[in-house]
Amino acid sequence: MEVHAHTHTARKKWTHYFWEFLMLFLAVFCGFLAENIREHKVEKNREKQYMESLIADLKVDNQTLDKHISDIAKQLSMMDSMIVILNDPAMVVKNGGLLYYLGRVSQRFNELSINNRTFEQLKNSGNFRLIRNLHTSDKIMAYYDKLQVIRQVEAIYASEFTEYKKVAAKIFDPAVFRTMEQDDGAIIRTTTNPALRTNNTELLNELSVYAVYMNGSRRGLGRFEKELKERVGELINYLETEYHLK
Repeated sequence: MEVHAHTHTARKKWTHYFWEFLMLFLAVFCGFLAENIREHKVEKNREKQYMESLIADLKVDNQTLDKHISDIAKQLSMMDSMIVILNDPAMVVKNGGLLYYLGRVSQRFNELSINNRTFEQLKNSGNFRLIRNLHTSDKIMAYYDKLQVIRQVEAIYASEFTEYKKVAAKIFDPAVFRTMEQDDGAIIRTTTNPALRTNNTELLNELSVYAVYMNGSRRGLGRFEKELKERVGELINYLETEYHLK
């Protein structure tokens, strides 16, 4: 009868298992590290792209503010002239054409249009987290928060304008207003001296009071918009420097 010798596998030393574990751990760790670095680079690139887009929006805002501030100054001047005329009965009679023109165009007002496309994307998508520097995100938020004050004053102006129109409807002849309208929507001053529907001093003074209120609100808007323009310039310079975009 044959006897078969059993083969024995040599036991591995504990150091062998240690090195196997270490190599596996290093492989997993290096993979995790590489993925983390890649993700960090991707997010950094996305942050920079958002800032490039935001700067483009802010530059549009800067141009819009320039025009809006200029328009406010012109309208303030026109309404000041209308207030002077309304407060002098003799001037009302002599300056009918001018008063109709000022009564139609001096109070016109468009809300400030801010290009907040990128800001809304950052806020609604939760991508504000991409902005690593807290000071940077605070400066961005402060700029757009400033707009809320402007919106509040615009709402006050709109309320005053509603009351102004109620009184104006009792003073101005709509037929004269229609003759001043152009096909392209422009309003031109009539060359004649049309009479008002009424020269009642109380009504003229009431219209003048609302004009004063509206001018006060518009001066406030002009002041706030100038402050916003300073902020937009500072924010553009800061972001261009911070993200090396100059």
